[in-house]
Amino acid sequence: MKPGPGFAMLRRGDLRLLLNVPGGGGGAGQQLTGGSTPEPGGWNRFQVQVDDLDTTVAELRQAGVDFRGDTITGRGGRQALAIDPSGNLVELFEAYQR
Repeated sequence: MKPGPGFAMLRRGDLRLLLNVPGGGGGAGQQLTGGSTPEPGGWNRFQVQVDDLDTTVAELRQAGVDFRGDTITGRGGRQALAIDPSGNLVELFEAYQR
């Protein structure tokens, strides 16, 4: 797919991630009827499962990645919210071993 500027498709194995730049002309980047536009830094995010959350977070912090808050423990596992260069959240998730 090559729909032009403002759009990117990333693929790894069976995973396909489609991204639109706000205002970039793609459907997901267009202004909504009420006038709002997609903005980075909200609570929406995508999740990446990791085997060792503590090691992953330490390596990313060492590389200069910022995080929103501390590691959170929930029902299904643990998570940390990395902030990408545009201000979007990427949830790193380590599932509990069953």
